[in-house]
Amino acid sequence: MRYIVSCNHKLFNIGAAYWKTRKLFYICIAYDIIVNDKKAIKMEALYQTTVAVTGGRNGKVRSEDGVLELEVRTPKELGGKEGYTNPEQLFAAGYAACFDSALNLIMNREKVKPASPSTVKATVALKSNGAGGFVLGVVLAVNIPGIEKAQAQELVEKAHVVCPYSNATRGNIEVQLEVIE
Repeated sequence: MRYIVSCNHKLFNIGAAYWKTRKLFYICIAYDIIVNDKKAIKMEALYQTTVAVTGGRNGKVRSEDGVLELEVRTPKELGGKEGYTNPEQLFAAGYAACFDSALNLIMNREKVKPASPSTVKATVALKSNGAGGFVLGVVLAVNIPGIEKAQAQELVEKAHVVCPYSNATRGNIEVQLEVIE
């Protein structure tokens, strides 16, 4: 018997022996289905939001509820003007906030108490893909005050498995994890 599993929009044909011995868990992002040891479970959205953009990199961003409303511009380094945010900054803010929440979830589960709140600094780079398009690269620099570096690294790696941004980008963009003091 074989199983067809979708993970990150790619289909995998996995033999039953491999499936059973590895007890693989795949999240089917394309169809919102978790395939877990021969069971398919439809995932329900816990939260969703919608943001509309008009004008692309030189336009306006507005959430449906109006809480987020701002102008975006091409970064100065790419020929734009200073004094505006850009899509890379917004992505960095979202990823860092989400990753820090995932990290705090892991620390709470493992009963780890840092000396003060953790900090996640996301650096997002816009790069050429060499074929006329673009890709992103991310460095997540994480500080967990009062926690030894080896334990902090383990917590960061576990958060990387839980974080929805990490799961959405895994296999699509390069993400480096750094533990800093």
